[in-house]
Amino acid sequence: MPATKTKKTLGILAIAGVEPYKVKKSEEYMSAAQTDHFTTILDSWRTQLREEVDRTVDHMKDEAANFPDPIDRATQEEEFSLELRARDRERRLIKKITKTLKKIEEDDFGFCDSCGIEIGIRRLEARPTADQCIDCKTLAEIKEKQIIG
Repeated sequence: MPATKTKKTLGILAIAGVEPYKVKKSEEYMSAAQTDHFTTILDSWRTQLREEVDRTVDHMKDEAANFPDPIDRATQEEEFSLELRARDRERRLIKKITKTLKKIEEDDFGFCDSCGIEIGIRRLEARPTADQCIDCKTLAEIKEKQIIG
């Protein structure tokens, strides 16, 4: 039987080129090493998203054509629309990353906005822009579902 290989996904840590953070014994939460780790991750992620935006702009300039066939024109417009919607989500994510980097500068990163407890290294590595602990986020999602119905 052949040996199974573990498949690594290209996640946020891989984009940044860093390994998961290993907490040292008696290390204080959100020490300088930890904030440097997350700053590296967030900067790399923001850079990657900005490169995607630039690629989209170049692609739309290169591919923009005035097709005589209305079906071809509609297909191109739909493709551009989908691409622009994705870039809009990324634009909002870039703003959130910038806000998170500002929180790091102000020594306010890593703590829940709702209850003030530590969010946790692993949760922050999974979602560096998280601003709530898992319990508060779960509660907020439950309340949101109840309101929306």
